[in-house]
Amino acid sequence: MSAIAQYLQGTGLAVTGSDRFFNDGKAGDIKAKLEAEGIKCFLQNGEGIVPGTDLVVVSTAIEDTVIEVKKAKELGIPIVRRSELLALIAATKKTIAIGGTSGKSTTTGMLFDIMRHAGKQPSVISGAGLVDLIKKDKIGNAFVGTGEWLIIEADESDGSIVQYRPEIGVLLNVEKDHKELDELVKVFEIFRNNSRSFSVNRSNEYSRELSANAKNDFCVDGGDPDAGFQSTAFRQIGFHISFSINGQEFEMNILGRHNMENAVAATVAASIAGVSLADAAAALRKYEGIYRRTQVLGNKNGVWVVDDFAHNPVKCAAAINACQPVSEKVVAWFQPHGYTPTKFLRKEFVTEIAHALREKDEIWMSEIFYAGGTAIKDISALDLINDIKGLGKNAYFVEDRNRFLEHARNHLNSGTTLLLMGARDPSLEQFSKDIFNQL
Repeated sequence: MSAIAQYLQGTGLAVTGSDRFFNDGKAGDIKAKLEAEGIKCFLQNGEGIVPGTDLVVVSTAIEDTVIEVKKAKELGIPIVRRSELLALIAATKKTIAIGGTSGKSTTTGMLFDIMRHAGKQPSVISGAGLVDLIKKDKIGNAFVGTGEWLIIEADESDGSIVQYRPEIGVLLNVEKDHKELDELVKVFEIFRNNSRSFSVNRSNEYSRELSANAKNDFCVDGGDPDAGFQSTAFRQIGFHISFSINGQEFEMNILGRHNMENAVAATVAASIAGVSLADAAAALRKYEGIYRRTQVLGNKNGVWVVDDFAHNPVKCAAAINACQPVSEKVVAWFQPHGYTPTKFLRKEFVTEIAHALREKDEIWMSEIFYAGGTAIKDISALDLINDIKGLGKNAYFVEDRNRFLEHARNHLNSGTTLLLMGARDPSLEQFSKDIFNQL
């Protein structure tokens, strides 16, 4: 929502907004950064909805009982969902839409950097802030460029991905998350059919089945010889990875094999848009990363601390795997979000995390994050920990995350990497910084 607000403000429209976290004082510095862009922010109490407002845009998290919605209806102001508005915006540009269960924000950020380096002057609407934009005191998840290209994330969780008709569609992967696999495949099939050009990751068994043109597809480690773009020779040394795409060497200061796949996807999308592999490699050498995507906070008393947005089973496992080349021992902490999604993915969380953990590695969890609204609290993070422990892995539960360091400190010896994972909770960034400062 904040990305769309900034984008529209950047095109010359007058934008205001509200959020329930403004009421609770939990929005961090987002409110101040929005207002610095000229976007007036209100408490979520209805005062921001006034006669003369042309349109009210709501996210899928906003219920009809929210006072802003009620007031807009009373005043006869049209209401649209975020996804509907993003589809309207996308229709005004040559759009590249990044879809898939995991890696959308990172791939979007990488592609934005590549297109900028190539002189395409792109716009971007992302789900996460780019570090180089954040350094300019921006939220970093939106930018209005002067060129014809717009790069967006295409979200499958609410089905909104089917509304876009992009010039280029990219499918990174298909894994169980929010929906069952068969439902996701149907959604991504519509995404493929709506895309003028389409590229899939043929290393993922479900995305491979949705290929439209093998020469636009990619794979890693020779997983499918039919793919037009082949990524090979992956190496990670510390926080640095290298690999090759069709003979072009790439080097990046980032963690993990999954980020190589994201980089390959971004490179392929840029190639379809007319950018050379050499230009893509040059851009990615300077890539500074995405907010809370394997973001290295630093080293304190011999312990590396990494902050990550991982929140589904595959992402959590990938984040753990990415940290393993750095240290002989990884201590991972995870705060699940939402009682319904945690219950839906319980088996997958247990299987993926347990499989990722080495003998010395540990997983810690605190209680599930509750963002408000209606929810049946019929599962606990302790249930997941007990399941993982039952598989013979080192698993620990600390209900109150503020007591995590108190319990885990003796497990954080010099040479350990501490990985902090979680999403949807805007206070997680500060929590991670506090943990780092207290080590």
